[in-house]
Amino acid sequence: MGITPAEAVAYEDAILAAIAKENRHFENGRGLAEYLDEGSLKEKVHSLYPSVEINDGELWGVMIAGLKESLSGEETAELLDFVTGQNSDGYGEGLEQRPIKTPDGEIYVSFWNHENYSLKLEQEMKNSSPDLGYGGQVMG
Repeated sequence: MGITPAEAVAYEDAILAAIAKENRHFENGRGLAEYLDEGSLKEKVHSLYPSVEINDGELWGVMIAGLKESLSGEETAELLDFVTGQNSDGYGEGLEQRPIKTPDGEIYVSFWNHENYSLKLEQEMKNSSPDLGYGGQVMG
């Protein structure tokens, strides 16, 4: 039985702690950006780290990108494809197999749901000025 993104808000601290533990496996200071293919994207994206944040009362998975310079539309699309791959088969697949202990029992967090998955730039999510986050819904 899953929990909704709204219910997941109660577990934000435990989920952030679990993600921080996972992120310690990155030894390069670049996070997932280390796995980008050679080319302009690898040059422009200095770091890429998974996290979660609350948006409109729901907990969402985000990727926080540290950019050396702005991305073109094509490069942004390429980065979004990379993030989708990491959420479905890479980083996200590993994370969802590790239980996260909470006062209410263990939960499993996934950055991927093949039936209900969306990936949006932060300004699309928040209708604000452009920033560096990319989000996919967190499902328990």
